[in-house]
Order: sequence, then C-alpha cells, then structure tokens
Amino acid sequence: MTKEKNPLDISDTLKDHRSDAFMIVGNSGNADMYYSSSFFASDSFAYIQTKEADEILLISDMERGRADNESRVSQLRTLQECKYRDKIKERGDPSLAYCDCLAEILQHHGARRITVPRDFPYHIAQTLKEEGFSFEAIKSPFQQLRSRKSEQEIENVKAVQNACNLAMEAAVDMIHKSEIVDGKLNYNGFDLTAEKVRHQIDITLLEHGCESEGTIVACGKGSANPHWEGTGVLRADEPVVIDIFPRSKKNHYFADMTRTVLKGDASERLKDMYEAVHVAQEVAIEMIKPGVKCSDIHGKVCDVFEERGYDTSRSGSQSGFIHSTGHGVGLEIHEAPFVGERDTVLEVGNIITIEPGLYYPDVGGIRLEDLILVKDDGFENLTEMEKEFIV
Repeated sequence: MTKEKNPLDISDTLKDHRSDAFMIVGNSGNADMYYSSSFFASDSFAYIQTKEADEILLISDMERGRADNESRVSQLRTLQECKYRDKIKERGDPSLAYCDCLAEILQHHGARRITVPRDFPYHIAQTLKEEGFSFEAIKSPFQQLRSRKSEQEIENVKAVQNACNLAMEAAVDMIHKSEIVDGKLNYNGFDLTAEKVRHQIDITLLEHGCESEGTIVACGKGSANPHWEGTGVLRADEPVVIDIFPRSKKNHYFADMTRTVLKGDASERLKDMYEAVHVAQEVAIEMIKPGVKCSDIHGKVCDVFEERGYDTSRSGSQSGFIHSTGHGVGLEIHEAPFVGERDTVLEVGNIITIEPGLYYPDVGGIRLEDLILVKDDGFENLTEMEKEFIV
C-alpha cells in the first residue's frame, strides 16, 4: 500500500537543518499547533513530525476519543500509554515525567536532533538536553504554509468577515441614527459612548458565532494613536475610527475591517485626509496579484501620501502614515505575509489587509481597512461594507 502524502510535509525544512524531528508543545492558542493538528484543546499537548513526515500527537487520556474524531493526525499517544503516572512516582515531578514521555516517543522514532519553534518551552528543552537530545530553535516551518489558504480556510475567513460586516453596519448605524446634543452624540436619549458601540458590536458578533477582543472605537484626537481602543462619549464633528477583528468561536479563524466615520460637519483638513487614505487604499488594492512584492505595494502607498503632502514613516516621521500597509489574516490576526518594507512576494491563497491611515495628534486619525484574497487572476475583496465618511 502506498503511503498517503502528508499535506503538511515539512521534511525538506528538517533536512536543511539536519534534524530528525520538529516538535511543538502547547495548547490550541498556538496557531501552529491548531493548524498542524486540527485539534482544539485548552490543556497543553505535543505535536511531533519526523524527517519521514510521520506525525504524532501526545495527548491526555481524556482527549483520546475527541482526538480520534477531530484531529488530522492519526498516530495518537496518550500519557497513560507512556506510563506517565509511573514516571511521576519515579521522578517526583509531573513536569519531568512529561519530558520523559516525550523522550520515549522521540527515541521510538529514532529522533535525537530536534528542531522547535522559537517560543518552545525552555524547561522541556533543557530537560531533554540532559537526556541526550539536541535542540535548534527555528522560524516556524508552518508559517509559509499557513499564509497560503486552502479553499476551506478561505470559506472560514469569509464567514467571519460576513459577521464582521454586520457588526460594522450595526456600529455605524448607531452613529448615523444618533442626534447631536451639546456637541455630543445622543442615541435614544442617552450619550453614545465607545463602550455602548462596542457592546453592540460584541452582541452582533456573538449572534453569528464570533467573538472579538480589543475592538477599537476611538473618537477625536485620541484616534491618532492607531491602537487606542477608545473610551467615553463620542463627539460630533470628530472622526471615529472603528476597527473590528473578530474570530470564529468554532474554527478560530480571524477577519479584519476598519472604517472611519464622522457625525456632523467635517473640517476641510479631515475631508482631505479621508480622501487621501481612500485613494491610497484603492491604488494599493488594484496592485494586488500573484508575484507582486509587498514592498512595492507599501512603497506606492507612501508615494500617494507624500505626493499629497502627508508625512510617512519612510521619511522618519512619527505622524502621518506611521505603520505598514497591511498583514496576513488567518489563525492569527497578524500573520504572514506582511505588507510593508519586506520584499515578500504575494501568492495565490494569501489573505491580506490593506489598511493605510493618517494620524495627527491635533485632529485625530483616519484609517480604512479591507480584507483581500489573492487569486490567480488578481484579487477578491472580501469586505462588503461601503466607505462613507460623513454619516
């Protein structure tokens, strides 16, 4: 019988590093762990891939049944099979006993030279070194694989982005329907605050199986800080930056979107900033296709801003356009490829944000962000929400 090819075969990477196996230890909060195993567990477990592309999971006994049904890895070892309890008695320390279980599996597969991710637990590596294993920390071999989304992954992200779109519509609708009272936004007789808008965003996302932490609803001059979450009453005539980056509660994939809106009268300066950001985003999106360098896209965005008289970080400025143009989105909200100064080349299946922005402490910030899929013939914009500044 011909052995079925492992779709996550990283044996070439192991060969380059003269390694016998690659090992991850952690829970499913680790994106590589979830990606490699397709198994979600809040407790720590281990994933091992040998230089022959064989894969093994070491899991607790309680997770055996679920792992049989859910994990893509067929070779499952439980702690009990490795006589974990006996090892605890021998060692007098559960952590050392766990390392002995790992050592037993590695030895069974003839693995002595081990590569691990750069955030691998120090204690485990040090203990196994004392047992004769050698370690090398390397850049994740799954990072590049994760950047090229499969059809199922694309559908996962699209579903979350649809929920994100509904949440953004709900947030903007609250601002649109508010009234201006003494320079503040008033919604249904009460001051409209960043917290109330965030609450509505959270409710909408939960209704569609998603959740979000750190949602930004930043009004006024404080929005010049790109990652300020925002707090307090929203005010008329001031920009409100809304950045939502939800994750599916079921499949753990992220999406991302930003809109900037204003209720009332916008100054000419804010209008000009918004137009510049909008144009820069459109120019960047139109460049997207396989083979294009991320650095070229980022450079073009800087060109657009500088031609319009705005500062960029390219010239060392700490105001104006002060961050990269975008980033990959998947099992992490920020993952490869990164659309900035690196010469990374776009590939089919990449899902990236394009999010130019301008930030000046005396007036606030403007940012627009769409989520884009790189396709054979160019791109597909996964973001349906329209761009309206004055609402």
